[in-house]
Amino acid sequence: MASFDEKLTNLRDQIDDIDSQLVSLLAQRREVTTQVGELKSQVGMPIYAPEREAQLLLKRRNQAINAGISADLIEDVLRRLMRDSYVSQDASGYQCINPECKKVVIVGGRGQLGGIFADLFTRSDYQVDIIGQDDWPNAEQILAGAGLVLVAVPIQLTSMIIEKLNTLPDDCILADVTSIKELPLAKMLKVHKGPVVGLHPMFGPDVAGLIKQTIITCEGRSPEQYQWLLRQFQVWGAKIYPVDAQSHDQAMSMVQVMRHFSTIAYGYHLMTEGADIAQLVDMSSPIYRLELSMVGRLFAQDPVLYSDIIFANPDNVAMMKRFAYRFLTLLEDVESGDKASFVEMFTQVSDWFGDYADIFLQESKLMLLKANELKKD
Repeated sequence: MASFDEKLTNLRDQIDDIDSQLVSLLAQRREVTTQVGELKSQVGMPIYAPEREAQLLLKRRNQAINAGISADLIEDVLRRLMRDSYVSQDASGYQCINPECKKVVIVGGRGQLGGIFADLFTRSDYQVDIIGQDDWPNAEQILAGAGLVLVAVPIQLTSMIIEKLNTLPDDCILADVTSIKELPLAKMLKVHKGPVVGLHPMFGPDVAGLIKQTIITCEGRSPEQYQWLLRQFQVWGAKIYPVDAQSHDQAMSMVQVMRHFSTIAYGYHLMTEGADIAQLVDMSSPIYRLELSMVGRLFAQDPVLYSDIIFANPDNVAMMKRFAYRFLTLLEDVESGDKASFVEMFTQVSDWFGDYADIFLQESKLMLLKANELKKD
């Protein structure tokens, strides 16, 4: 009769063999997804296909249940595989949606965000020229014949740069990628007679590609003339979200400005309180570690970027003051021991979130599981 060690070794050998087969299968899968990307690029089909992804996940979840395997486990594995497959598909070139566009000029194309678009347009076989700080003496020559001019400069320079673009061809698209939209859009409409569109890429300069990234669009003038540009974004994998400029800026005051400001204030508070970060990390629950990671992530980036976002719109001050007022109101309830008022407020907010509360709870559980896997002892 085989000993315990012999039985264990035999089972481990079987596991190793299965794992080896899995690696081989994953390599085959990646080869196929790379071919899919090449095929899509030939016809201009977007890399990201949400309907196909949802169908695949549903089918495999049902298969997992029938096989007695955790459906959540299979979905998690598949999502990781799909992220990898998007990378392999992204490695190939992209179809040029508008070959008649003679030239794309990116003002600020050597910067981080501008560089992302410069790379994508280049990979899509557009002629790409860049105007940097030292290129303005030759700007007239560079801009000649441009079909698209994209302004990708810091917020505080955007209006000044747009004013220099008042001699563009009438059929040239003028666009910006600033995180505020009303002021730049009005400025572009004033200096340029041709098609105008405001863009806000909802991602940072550290993205590897545009797959599943959102680009907000604000209509300016002649949308029919810049539809090819939006189509090109979709071919790169981006999701397009159209909204008017005023609604955009109001939403961003909450989505970006208030969150950034409160995160900065929290980090500042931790520092001035003399908190021991290492101790906080060691003693934290997974959710607090994730929150602390998001705070630390912000302070690992360019302070000028965040100061530009927060200081860009004077209306942001009123929003942040209202936030501070509500913070102090809740603090008064805590200070006075009025737990009933606090619970009433909590219930009202919970009702306001509605179904999204449960949706966000499930999403956060998945994020916590992944964060826990990455936790270093």
